[in-house]
Amino acid sequence: MCGIIGYVGKREVAQVLLDGLSRVEYRGYDSAGIAVLGESGINVIKATGKLANLKSRVGQSRPQGWLGIGHTRWATHGRVTEANAHPHIASGGRVALIHNGIIENYQTLKKKYLADEEFLSETDTEVAAKLLGKMLAREGDLHAAMRATMKELAAGAYAFCAISADQPNQFVVARRSSPLIIGVGEGENFVGSDVPAILPYTNKIIYLEDGESARITPDSVEVFDVNGKPRAAKPKTVNMTLEAAEKSGYEHFMLKEINEQPAVIESTLAGRVSKSGIDLSELGLTAAQLKRIKRIQLIAAGTSHYAALTGKLLIEEFARIPVEAPIASEYSYSNPVIDKDVLAIAISQSGESADTKVAMELAKKNGALTMAISNVMGSSIPRMVDATLYTRAGIEIGVAATKTYMAQLTALTLFAAWLGRKRGEFSATEEKKLVADLKEVPVLMRKLLASKLVGVKRCAARYQNVYNFMYMGRNYNYATAFEGALKLKEISYIHAEGYGAGEMKHGPIALMEGTFPTIMICVDSPIRDKVLSNMREIKARDGVIVAVASEGDEEIKELSDYLIYVPRTREQLSPMMTVVPLQLLAYYTAINRGCDPDQPRNLAKSVTVE
Repeated sequence: MCGIIGYVGKREVAQVLLDGLSRVEYRGYDSAGIAVLGESGINVIKATGKLANLKSRVGQSRPQGWLGIGHTRWATHGRVTEANAHPHIASGGRVALIHNGIIENYQTLKKKYLADEEFLSETDTEVAAKLLGKMLAREGDLHAAMRATMKELAAGAYAFCAISADQPNQFVVARRSSPLIIGVGEGENFVGSDVPAILPYTNKIIYLEDGESARITPDSVEVFDVNGKPRAAKPKTVNMTLEAAEKSGYEHFMLKEINEQPAVIESTLAGRVSKSGIDLSELGLTAAQLKRIKRIQLIAAGTSHYAALTGKLLIEEFARIPVEAPIASEYSYSNPVIDKDVLAIAISQSGESADTKVAMELAKKNGALTMAISNVMGSSIPRMVDATLYTRAGIEIGVAATKTYMAQLTALTLFAAWLGRKRGEFSATEEKKLVADLKEVPVLMRKLLASKLVGVKRCAARYQNVYNFMYMGRNYNYATAFEGALKLKEISYIHAEGYGAGEMKHGPIALMEGTFPTIMICVDSPIRDKVLSNMREIKARDGVIVAVASEGDEEIKELSDYLIYVPRTREQLSPMMTVVPLQLLAYYTAINRGCDPDQPRNLAKSVTVE
């Protein structure tokens, strides 16, 4: 969602803010703005569209000061206009506020407290800004005003950062259900929605918990707990390099991250696999806790949900425990059956996905054992659960998930086999063979990425202007079909639908004809012949088939208009291989259509509101 940056210190404020915003562009945005506090008061500059538009305006006005806040907006309330962009002002321009989240009771607050105010935007954030201004007039202190404002926000999510011309040497922040971090420097301090925003300046980070707030000056950081009482907050050192956020010679971050996937698998395996098997003792789950598990719920959204669908098959096969894989946004409102015998696992690359977080709160409330699979240490969801398995994919800048999906598949495979061994359902021999096969996957994937993948590029060129695609797979590649379709629609804006190949005769076969392309995933598996039968049914209707098949499969050639081979591996690991050409197909199709694969329209990297 929206990106936030704040700074107080001796550097050129506007440049720090613009630099920070450029490092969180991957979160997705449609407008941007900054507010700089200097001798002449608060100077607000905003622009719609790309950050370059804001930079141009800042370059023209050159605002000077020692304190500032910046924001990239992803529209939720109100259209994409300059008036709706942040920061929003109040108190005659003497207060400025930025916000990530949704204030659900903003209309009530508007009627109760702000009936006499003139509003310049359509946003819930301007209501918060003006309410803060009212509270500041009453309390006489910016932080006290922020705490009073927080009390009025009965529902919704927020990460706030505010400044006041009347208290010019500080900014105050607060959060609930939206990410916010504080960066600690020497004679300067920072705030950001994500670590990359402030990483060039400091790697000492304070993580705010839900309901907390802070007052920040150049020389101090005061953190206040959910009750408004001061608490000691020791910064944590984050081991993350700036190089990880650069493109390393690739044209786009997405292409770089696709090519990083072999290393991501190796990183996720490192220290967790050996000749003796799989070691996930880092989870800290006791034998008693594992014994009580009777059902597992894999709760996720978007790409993480498709990883969960594959994880369901892995856990049921290796550990013989019933698994559900509900969509997070539906889980919380469907009255799910939860008790102490349930292990609820949140899968979220950011660890901040709002729907998943709400679902996990419900699971905890009902007594479930909770766990997370996440890529971001210290993020909200890992902090709220009983155990976390980190995926070690590194920073993912591209909005469309690629390497984090690969890391999730790897982590789920490890967890399924480890749990199976603990339960006596997966033998030591099977475990050692799986570990050997897992270690081979990065080697095979590097060969795949090093190949020319001519079929992918030809297919992308041939079908760049079609309006519809069908993706089909079965069993372990059922979810791969959905993930491949999602990637295409996310970054090329072509409608694509994932479907189970076994369901083809129950409707989709009506679409098959000479201009309708179907991606068919047909690798070595016990049901390969059934998928081949589906392909013959498509060809009998002159349909177009792009096949993703195991290397050396000659029979499939006669049924394919385009054929993309992937290295052979066991079926349970094949989704790691088959998704790679589908990621690349989406990438090259987007490039051919003139779309930006790193920042697709209307999308945000981390969805931190419901």
